[in-house]
Amino acid sequence: MDEADLQVFIDGTVHYFSQSSNQPAVVGTPYLVDDNKAITNEYTGIIGVSGRRKGSVFFTAPKKLLKELLVQLGESDDSHEYMCDLVGEVANTISGNARKEFGKEFMISVPVVIVGDLERIANPEHLRSFVIPLRWNEIDAFLVICLE
Repeated sequence: MDEADLQVFIDGTVHYFSQSSNQPAVVGTPYLVDDNKAITNEYTGIIGVSGRRKGSVFFTAPKKLLKELLVQLGESDDSHEYMCDLVGEVANTISGNARKEFGKEFMISVPVVIVGDLERIANPEHLRSFVIPLRWNEIDAFLVICLE
């Protein structure tokens, strides 16, 4: 992964929040995680990536962010199921936008949603993860990119 590749994910994240709400996301400086432990929040949408690049893309956010985003989207139901759907949708949309840029060799899976801590899930030891911090509506979340 190089700076241009990371920019594809940053642009996709900014675009998602700009289109979905009245408040754009502020993206922080990406950084590398030195160990293989996944950085997570209360809800995590995981997209598996295969093809020319292999790995995963995570969007992870606290419940508060997802509840507020549901309101921005005009949804009054903020149940657990809707939050799971939303975190998966965000991960899928950002990854789908990256697929448009990287081409058909960037194959993405359907989202897998995990609720709670991901201590039991770790990224492959030979890969390092790039973490893209973001802040939306005064709430922090992360996009984690772990690709060959």
